[in-house]
Amino acid sequence: MIDSQDLAHCRNVIRTGSLSFHAASKLLPAHVRDPALALYAFCRLADDEVDEGDHKGRAVLDLRDRLDLAYAGTPRNAPEDRAFAALIAEFDMPRALPDALLEGLAWDAEERRYASLSDVRAYSARVASAVGAMMCVLMRVRDTDALARACDLGVAMQLTNIARDVGEDARAGRIYLPTDWLSEAGISAEAFFADPQATPEIKRMVRRLLAEAQRLYIRSEAGIRKLPLSARTGIFAARYIYAGIGSAVRRNAHDSIGLRARTGKPTKIALIGKAALRTCGTVVLPQSPVLFARPLDEVRFLVDAASDGLAAPVGRGAALISVLAALKAHEKAQSDMSGVAAE
Repeated sequence: MIDSQDLAHCRNVIRTGSLSFHAASKLLPAHVRDPALALYAFCRLADDEVDEGDHKGRAVLDLRDRLDLAYAGTPRNAPEDRAFAALIAEFDMPRALPDALLEGLAWDAEERRYASLSDVRAYSARVASAVGAMMCVLMRVRDTDALARACDLGVAMQLTNIARDVGEDARAGRIYLPTDWLSEAGISAEAFFADPQATPEIKRMVRRLLAEAQRLYIRSEAGIRKLPLSARTGIFAARYIYAGIGSAVRRNAHDSIGLRARTGKPTKIALIGKAALRTCGTVVLPQSPVLFARPLDEVRFLVDAASDGLAAPVGRGAALISVLAALKAHEKAQSDMSGVAAE
């Protein structure tokens, strides 16, 4: 059971740090909303430390240690850690799911670039779909079809974020657009960083990302009917609010460099109303065959880890161990260089 003071802290973190999720979370029943707030607060803390810190590799390694402590039942003395440890115990959270998030954050720390749309989906699976799969666990849903659609939703949300933040990322020296798209357009990442502009070529890339996101938003809807009825409006609301960000980018003529796409409060209220209507539809309309579409290749490992009757991987995967080892070596090298410079 999550401590009430720890939960209040997590609620405040989400209220100030994730407006879209905070709006959608109000529609979830308390038995789902409270652990979801704890989950998102821990994930937000992890993302912020890696994204904003000066020592990204060290932040990832620190997060690894925090996960180890939480899974051992001896969390670090911080509200997010204590709350996360409590939900691990209560919901039997498969370790492979937060480890997938850890791997995605490690990719951020090493400033990995992604050659293809499939590679971008693989990144999105780790930093977003892993959270979607964990949300299913919090709702005690382990059905493979529902998990596959939840992972679709996670990838769609992350692609929307990437499309919205092209300019912000470029100014920070980051790029998540597929590098083969850049090559086809004759654009180098370094030239783009030096002078980020919403050229017709970049706008086309933003449009392609949003088209893929929209395809996955539509696919994701079929899985919501397999969630508890009391949770469906909240999840529909999250789907529509995030898709609304993509709509705002489209209204800006796909310029996500000079303009910042936003959804105002009236828009969010309208989308929440739409979510309520769609929830009613899940009760009376026939089931969609899309529900049974196979998972994206990039998210299948998450579905397998969270599903009933399928053994979750024991310990960390070789890929995660490798990237963590590389980060540790990099951090040690930096530390050694700092020591030499100080002498």
